[in-house]
Order: sequence, then structure tokens, then C-alpha cells
Amino acid sequence: MIKINKKPLIKSTLSLLAGVLMTFSYAPFNFWPLAFLCIAIIMNNAMPSKSITPKEATKHGFIFGLGWFGAGISWVHVAIADFGGLPLIVSLILMLILCAYLAIYPALAFGLSAKLYHKTVTIENNVSAKYYLWIMLFLPIFMLMETLRATMLTGFPWLSLGYALTDSPFNILSPLIGEFGLTVILILLSFSVLILIKRKLWQPFALTALLLVSLALSTPYLSDSHYIKKEVKVLLVQGNIQQNLKWDPDQAWPTMQKYLDLTRKNWDVDLVLWPEAAIPEIETYANSFLTQLDSAASFNNAALITGIVDYQRDTKTVYNNLIVVGKKNTDSTQGHYQYLHNNRYTKHKLLPIGEFVPFEDFLRPLAPLFNLAMSSFTPGEAIQKNLIANGLHVLPANCFEIVFSDYLRNNHEKSTDVLLTVSNDAWFGDSHGPHQHMQIARMRSQELGLPLLRVTNNGITAVYDPLSHEQISSKQFETNVLKTQFKKISGTTFYSKNGDTPLWVLLIITFFSILIILRKKNK
Repeated sequence: MIKINKKPLIKSTLSLLAGVLMTFSYAPFNFWPLAFLCIAIIMNNAMPSKSITPKEATKHGFIFGLGWFGAGISWVHVAIADFGGLPLIVSLILMLILCAYLAIYPALAFGLSAKLYHKTVTIENNVSAKYYLWIMLFLPIFMLMETLRATMLTGFPWLSLGYALTDSPFNILSPLIGEFGLTVILILLSFSVLILIKRKLWQPFALTALLLVSLALSTPYLSDSHYIKKEVKVLLVQGNIQQNLKWDPDQAWPTMQKYLDLTRKNWDVDLVLWPEAAIPEIETYANSFLTQLDSAASFNNAALITGIVDYQRDTKTVYNNLIVVGKKNTDSTQGHYQYLHNNRYTKHKLLPIGEFVPFEDFLRPLAPLFNLAMSSFTPGEAIQKNLIANGLHVLPANCFEIVFSDYLRNNHEKSTDVLLTVSNDAWFGDSHGPHQHMQIARMRSQELGLPLLRVTNNGITAVYDPLSHEQISSKQFETNVLKTQFKKISGTTFYSKNGDTPLWVLLIITFFSILIILRKKNK
């Protein structure tokens, strides 16, 4: 009879379960304390020792990643299955490939840190010193892997660990260290709690707690965001257009008329917002409609921002744009719209498959998934001016772009008044995808210290205040309008000025200092 060692199987199951449970620390569940437990479990399973080799650490990191992304971005399957035109088994295989690719990054983080650890483990006999050594090696490597995940193959930084703390008490640190820094805090605290329980070592926990208190006390001095008296009245219009009708030519005019009717009775605001590609018509074909909309907005002393597609015949390029109609400045008396006017924004960070298809000559003939309507966009410039609408300086982020903190920070200006993100999350149905998307937008608002306006086709449409953390939302999957106001915020945050650079400098110094010390001891 063959005996099976159940211990490795149990540990692998725990690693997978820890990854799956991470999903419940994000929106819409928001059970953020669970994130600390999950990270502690995978650290316990993958932290190198005599019995845990670099190969074992890599394996557990990969298994954790499969659970983390398999459950966390399961909403991608909704888009593939409902709109991709692929058999169920094929869509599941594609999801497995995507999750396996994303799982490579945590696998490399645990594997590489274990490799470095095992090269130096013989020089330190003190057990606690070995733990401290590992975390100081692991943390910079993990953050490097997360940065690579955010940049390689256009980047997919979704579900980064720090987002789990967006709606926790730790969010007071967002204006100082951003989501990147919150990821570091989550890892340090998880590690501290783990070795406090496992080895009764209290020093790391005490040092991490001291670090947190110091950061919290310094935040008001380094970030001077505060309200100013003026309130801005806004109208966010949620059209709730079915995705399968979105680009039907026969539905273009009814869709445009629907948005106009929802707006017509609510012009008594400063700013009206329509979602991504709310006007399902090429801009030149919608010229007369836009001219009338421009006149109506300016007549009512308002401005309107809408998503629209622009096709330029001379270059045969297609752009996913946001344009402003109506009043540009508060002292103007008439609208300012004309085709290709400069008060527009062109989406830069395009979504793979949805907005552009890599290797399209090969992929497009394979399946409807690779030949979706409006999947041949050209990206705009990386740095673009803020939109100006009725005197407001608006920092735009179109759908997927809200995930990239550096991109938003690079386009943030001293005069920026508000952060605007538009989207069409109808692709993802009644899943947790739109809730995660909204949570990511809240984090950008906290980092930059800007009020957030988010308008979508079918939800979540909302207004969020990063100082009070209050959010006003409209219901999902309904045709409605959200008519409210937001308080303007003045000042800048430490993060908006410095980004991740200070923390990267600290991580790099720590990493190479440890390597130098270990090299000297080896000699």
C-alpha cells in the first residue's frame, strides 16, 4: 500500500484557499481584516526554511496567485462568455491562462526571495535574525513583481493588495503613501502578526505599529487638502443601454434621445456628465446633435462632458474621446463646441481585446471575442491637458485608466478641481467587477485629494468625497440620474507631488544594504 504524505497537500490547499479568500477583502464584500490572515497564511507556507526550498516557495506563491486572481477577476469570464461568442470550455481555458499568467508574479516574488535567503541562511544562527532577513529581501522583490505586473503587456494592476485597505481605517495614509504604500503596510503587518504568533517575537509588530503611528501623525502636515466654501452642482446620467444594442446603428438616435430626455429637466446644475461613448455615433455624424447640445447647455449656464468616438478619415484612426460642450468658463455667454476643438480628451490606456487586439491579423479571424465592435482604437497622448467645463478643471480617466495611479498623477495639475472617471461596465453584468472598479476609483481620489465623479452606463454611478469618505450612488441596472453636489477641495497631497518614489528609494536602499552586509559576513 502506497502511503501519501498529506502535509504538502494540506499546505497547497491552504495556499489556494488563502488566495480565494482574498476576494472577500475587496469590494463589494469589504471584509478587509481577512487580507491580513490570507497574507499571513501564504507567508507561513512559502517562507523559506530547511524544509521549504525555493522551488516549494515558488509553487505556493503560484497556487496562491491562482486562487487570488481566479476568484478575484472571475468577472472577466462574464464578458468572455456573454459577448465573446466562445464555447464555455474555451472561455474557461482562456480564464485559466490569464490567471496563470498573473500568478507568475507572486510565484517569482516568493521564489526569488527564497533563493536569496538560502544563499545566506548558513551565516546566521539566530532564528529571529533569519525572519528579519527574509522580509527585508521579500518586500522589495514583491513590490518589483507587482510593478512589473502593472506594466508588462500593457499592464494589469487590478487587485493589488493595497486596494483591500481602501475603505479601512488605514485609508488615512492614502494621501501620504498611496495604494503602493498600503500594500507595503499590509505585508509588514501580516508578517509581524505571523511571527508574533508563531515565534513569540514582538519586536517587528512593535516597530510596524510605531511606523503606522508616525505616518498617521505626519499625514496632516504633509498633505494639506481642505474644503473651500464653493459647492458644485452636478448631474450624472446613467442611460442603462443594453450592451448588445450599444453599437446597433438603428439604436444610435434612440440612445442619444434618451440621454437628452434624461438631461432636459435637470439643466439647473453646473456640470452634466454622460458616460463613456454615451453618444454611439461617430463625432462627425453627430455634429448637428452636438451643436444643439452645446447651445442647450450654454443657454442653461451649464457644461456637459460626454464620451464619443471620433474617426478621422485622413489617417483612418479611431479615438475613444471625452468632449466638453456648453460653457467652458463661467464668464462665457455661449457654447464653444466645434469639431476637433481642443477641449477634449483621448483615452491613452486602452484595454487589450476590448479596445485593441494584439496580433490582430492572426487573432481576429479566430472568434467573435477578437472582433468586437469598436476594438480598433488608437491611443491618445500620455500627457494631456485637463478638461475645462464651466470653469472647473477636470482630470479625466476613461474606464481602465483609473487603475494606473502614475498615469493619473502625471496628468494631475495644480489647478485640477475634480477627478472624473467614465465607464461602461455592462460587459461584466451583476458581478463584483464594477464594485472593484469603483473601489479603485476611490483609492485614486484619496491619493490625489480630489472629489470623485464616476458616471457609467449601468452603474456604479457615484460621487465620492475623499475627506469625509462619503459616497452617494445611484442604483445599478436602472435608468436614472444622480443629481447632487460636491464640495471643492483645495491643497495638495504628499502622494500627488511625490508618488511612489520615496518608498521605492527606501526599499532599494534596504535591499542593497542587506546584500552588502551579507556579502561582508560571507567574506
